[in-house]
Amino acid sequence: MGWRSKVSTGVFACAALAAAISTGTAGERFTYASISHEPVVFIAVGSPTRAPIGWTEFCIEYKPECETHPSTARDIVLTPKAWADMVKVNNWVNDTIKPLTDMEHWGVVERWNYPDDGYGDCEDYVLLKRRMLMRAGWPREALLITVVRDKKGDGHAVLTVKTNRGEFILDNQESEIMPWTKTGYQFVKRQSQSDPNTWVALGVPRAAPPVVSAR
Repeated sequence: MGWRSKVSTGVFACAALAAAISTGTAGERFTYASISHEPVVFIAVGSPTRAPIGWTEFCIEYKPECETHPSTARDIVLTPKAWADMVKVNNWVNDTIKPLTDMEHWGVVERWNYPDDGYGDCEDYVLLKRRMLMRAGWPREALLITVVRDKKGDGHAVLTVKTNRGEFILDNQESEIMPWTKTGYQFVKRQSQSDPNTWVALGVPRAAPPVVSAR
């Protein structure tokens, strides 16, 4: 069964920030083989902070999806198959969804929604990628909606995938999946691993512990 058959046709891209998907950062291409040589560095997680208004309103419209209970943090064990599946999802969404601002799409400044009509902005891309991976059996606790400031200093949303090999970013502005340290973004806040309705501030990176517990 292909990825297209797993979800409705969707759209995801921050239209105001990217009219087209770039081919990577500084010509660097990340593959499963190459990431094994990357240092394992996790971003520091700070105190709870306010959830984005878009998420709050999303939870009103999609209430059952947000009616969750606190759970134990879980990381993906990054096998070659897991990497390949993550790349498939990222590529399919980036190639399928057409960028459109919320104002053009819905007539409002901010709205988080699944891009089931084939159009959306950055948060909609993230929501679709997250949904596809969850439907493929990936744990919600490892798929974290994340708010950043991009290379222009503008607000942007990406999906952080938390693995035993570090944290990887699925982004509609970049065609390659990259370690978070390679994005050039300023990381602001994201969902807590234990509760998607709790958001935490993000700070300076920290090195991986000597032994990483992958669940």
